[in-house]
Amino acid sequence: MSNPIAQSVRQTLTGILPPLSMPFDEKGNLVKGALKAQVDFMIESGVRAVVVGGSTGEGHTLSTSEFVEAMTEAYEATAGRVPFVAGLIVQSTREAIDRVKALGDMKIAALQVTPVHYLFKPGLEATIEHFRAIYEETKVPVLIYNVIPWNYLSVDDMLAIMEAVPGVVGMKQSSGDVKSVSDLVLRAKPENVILTGIDALLYPSFALGAHGAISALTCAVPGVTVKLYNAVQAKDYETARDIHFRLNALWNAMRHDNLPACVKYVQHRQGLPLFHPRAPMERVSEAQKQQIDAALGPVLELVDVRARSAA
Repeated sequence: MSNPIAQSVRQTLTGILPPLSMPFDEKGNLVKGALKAQVDFMIESGVRAVVVGGSTGEGHTLSTSEFVEAMTEAYEATAGRVPFVAGLIVQSTREAIDRVKALGDMKIAALQVTPVHYLFKPGLEATIEHFRAIYEETKVPVLIYNVIPWNYLSVDDMLAIMEAVPGVVGMKQSSGDVKSVSDLVLRAKPENVILTGIDALLYPSFALGAHGAISALTCAVPGVTVKLYNAVQAKDYETARDIHFRLNALWNAMRHDNLPACVKYVQHRQGLPLFHPRAPMERVSEAQKQQIDAALGPVLELVDVRARSAA
């Protein structure tokens, strides 16, 4: 029997779904009003939805009040133009529910939820109940964000969670694990949503049948990742492979320990203000900027955007 909740989300959340970066000033404060320009940039680039509160958005650093502030500002900036996904990187079931309820009557297409990630790891049944409670208390469809090394869910685990909780409609598979993407495409129900977060391997993920992507590169260069996704859908694999290798070179230049800072720098080279990461994350060094600039030019050629010197 098909799952109508999942079917509805599958019709909405496919393609490129960038996780917005968070605009912090030099002191780590949210810059009020700054998310609108980024939302406009994403939508003008052809993305299918926006995600707020993910890893690229340093969602793990946001207090509840900052979470509500950022979600409200980004949601209002979309103005109904694209679906809105709220990210939850939390440590307990209660915190997840409280954060969603704090958003009031926002029309949220889905929640992107990590398993809990501190030292203690719940078993599968407790994990199922975690996701069940979040859905039943909020009535918002849930995407599992499978990225936590300490609490990494197997394919069998994710399939079991979706079978037990119809409100869990899919997942974003990360950590470089394309084998799991393949297994999920093979074994999940047709209506389930399978997204990739594997930046270095977006092309093979799409070619295997992943329905879209939420990843750092989709935020850094949304227009190019849209072109990649569309090329694969059109079976233009020569074009897709060319885009893949350009993106691969850029990804290699973006140091992962301060990846959100690198994303903000790449956005800045396309005309957005340069914002900072939240301490203790390091800012982009001059050496990093040079490496990124060298790889970015060939990528931006694909969308007719000329990279400018950093201010």
